[in-house]
Amino acid sequence: MTKPLKHVVFDVVGTCVSFDAYYERIDSVLGPRLRQNTITPQHFGFTWQTAAELEFTFLSISGSYKAYKDVLRGLFYRTLSLCGIANPRALATDEEREQCIEGYSNLQLRPGCSETFQYLRDCGFTVWCFTTGDVKRVRGYFERAGVDVPLENFISCDVAGVAKPALPAYQAVWRQLGANGLKWFAAAHMWDVAAATKVGFRGAWSSVYEKEACLDVFSDVELEVVAGGLLEMAHQIVEKS
Repeated sequence: MTKPLKHVVFDVVGTCVSFDAYYERIDSVLGPRLRQNTITPQHFGFTWQTAAELEFTFLSISGSYKAYKDVLRGLFYRTLSLCGIANPRALATDEEREQCIEGYSNLQLRPGCSETFQYLRDCGFTVWCFTTGDVKRVRGYFERAGVDVPLENFISCDVAGVAKPALPAYQAVWRQLGANGLKWFAAAHMWDVAAATKVGFRGAWSSVYEKEACLDVFSDVELEVVAGGLLEMAHQIVEKS
């Protein structure tokens, strides 16, 4: 009798990949000037990316989908202004903005990511990567770390033209994996896992990014795995499958 197919779909940026290199790039380009205004590079970087994620999602919901990187670029000076910089264009140039954005291309895999993927494969799972943006660029994070993930195992929201956490984005992945088999969704964003479980995925959350689950906010999420590191999450997925 054929064994049922087993899948784990991973969010990439924030889950498999940390934002440290992005924050470090902001620090190297604008750090001293930001600190003069009592703003740390990490705080600005987090505020900038969060603002971009908000507008990216709102644009998608309203039927005006735009690539995340373009939204990030467009919100740079607004974010500086809302962080308290009176004259943002005097603090930074367009060229420096692009240098900061390039930090996204240098993001590194989190410790244990390679071992996590290998462990799941050894246990009979197919590992998928679900992301926003160009899949070849996102695959580069793994290639630079020497982690082989076939290009066909990357799925981007850009193909469907709808952003996470809109349910159609997850439904498209669910359908792509076929009608049968076991399907897990693994992420370090609670909102990501919460949405995926609504279309049928079994949910696994790692605290490597958000630290706090905030289950009083995500009170209706059907979560089967709550773990610290990625490998711990993988062990729990296998145990519960």
